[in-house]
Amino acid sequence: MRRREKQENSIDYGNRGRVPGNDTRQLERELGEDVRALMGESRVSVPLPPPEDDPEIRKAAAKKRRRRNAVYYTVTYFFVLIFLALVGYMIYFNVRLRDDVMRSPYNKRQDAQAKYTTRGKIESIDGTVLARTEQDGDGDDYRVYPEGRKYAHVVGYNTHGKSGIESIANYELLTSDESVVQQIIHDLSGRKNNGDTVVSTLREDLQSAAYHNLGEHQGAVVALDPDTGAVLAMVSKPDFDPNTIASDWNEIIGEEGSSVLVNRATQGRYAPGSTFKVITVLSYLRKFGSTEAFSYECTGEITVGEHTIHCSNGAVHGKQTLEEAFTNSCNCAFAYMGKQVGVQQLRRTAESLLFNASLPSALLLSNNSSFKLEVNAEDFLIMQTAFGQGKTLTSPLHMALIASAVAKSGTLMQPYLIDHVENADGLEISRSDPKSYKKLISEQEAAFLEGLMRKVVTEGTASKLADRSYTAYGKTGSAEFGKTDGTIGTHSWFMGYAVKDGKKIAVAVLAEGAGSGSGTAVPIAREVFDAYFE
Repeated sequence: MRRREKQENSIDYGNRGRVPGNDTRQLERELGEDVRALMGESRVSVPLPPPEDDPEIRKAAAKKRRRRNAVYYTVTYFFVLIFLALVGYMIYFNVRLRDDVMRSPYNKRQDAQAKYTTRGKIESIDGTVLARTEQDGDGDDYRVYPEGRKYAHVVGYNTHGKSGIESIANYELLTSDESVVQQIIHDLSGRKNNGDTVVSTLREDLQSAAYHNLGEHQGAVVALDPDTGAVLAMVSKPDFDPNTIASDWNEIIGEEGSSVLVNRATQGRYAPGSTFKVITVLSYLRKFGSTEAFSYECTGEITVGEHTIHCSNGAVHGKQTLEEAFTNSCNCAFAYMGKQVGVQQLRRTAESLLFNASLPSALLLSNNSSFKLEVNAEDFLIMQTAFGQGKTLTSPLHMALIASAVAKSGTLMQPYLIDHVENADGLEISRSDPKSYKKLISEQEAAFLEGLMRKVVTEGTASKLADRSYTAYGKTGSAEFGKTDGTIGTHSWFMGYAVKDGKKIAVAVLAEGAGSGSGTAVPIAREVFDAYFE
């Protein structure tokens, strides 16, 4: 009996790991007294083999591994993507952005090159030196501007900051592309390397013609090559002497209301006067598809509510077609035309010609032209805007760009100021290639505007250009403005172009407070045209 009891209390520990379920607590419950009998009253736990054969546990373990691995993969992929993005950006930067960053006038690293490189020369396209570097008695570099005030705004200055070509070509002027041998010689002798020479697109004969004929008038003259976008001349007055600007600086900036440093060609904003009629007639053509139906009887004035619009100098033009109204610059006819066209069409056309947009200029700091006429504007303001008054503002550069686009069958070329760069020995390093910016108007529209602008010369307000050896096209403008003393002044405008033997030049002239466009601006433009062709 005792033997049987002993046998029943015997436990095969080799088979316990194979009890179905393999749950330790269940085993303890099942074995109960047997385990305690064998182990005495001791409560020692007996570790059992892990339950590896249970499908549910295997499934849970695999799920846990997958979750843990997913975290690892996510982190790994994240850092791989960051690495690839950095590599991609470095490639993009070196291919597309590097030169722009290096050439940026805001890049302070450029000026550090002045310790090792003598700032290069700036020249006109015909070889006139516009800026060069010399040394004083202490061996310090200083800038010399042989042409003085004539190129003040467009060439700029290199003290108290930078402006003009001195700013936009700062990188090239402080870069030396001399031969390696020459640079080694300079290093060994403790001398600076010679910076490259920047050859601008400016022409001395045209710059002189624009500068001297603008005379004592404040204002600006801009001349462009319509076929390439090259800036041939750019004058702004009042001006300053770049040779003494360092000593004159405090006086210049200390004068209340001083605008001497403002380049009026690019930064000046003026009512366009009748030059805006180019936009108005184009608006009419785009809305109605033809100008044949337009007709207006001009009595010299037109009244809208409490406001009355007059034609210039009290002229009475009689019955006017659209072409005649443009040729005679009839304000009343254009006021009537503006009401027919409407605000939305005027705005669309103005904005298609770059109003309310940045101008395509990598040249100099420029201000946008603005067209602020609202949809709910009163009739008087609409009619006033249609002939270039109201709140519309533009710059001489912008009007020169529009004239340039008309001259090139509607295509506007990207304007540029640097023709090429040479090293100190005259070897060409780089050259600017003409680039098309945008098709502003169709060829048919350009031909339409060209016909109107030609009649202004042959029969209208720009007749002082009619007897020249070249064929001129243009539009005059007389823009009224309020003076500080409460009286009314008139800005003199001209925008247009001329052609001879395949050569073209587009010009915009603005003379502040100088009266009618035909009286002041046209003769200035004529002198620039004459210098170019004759």
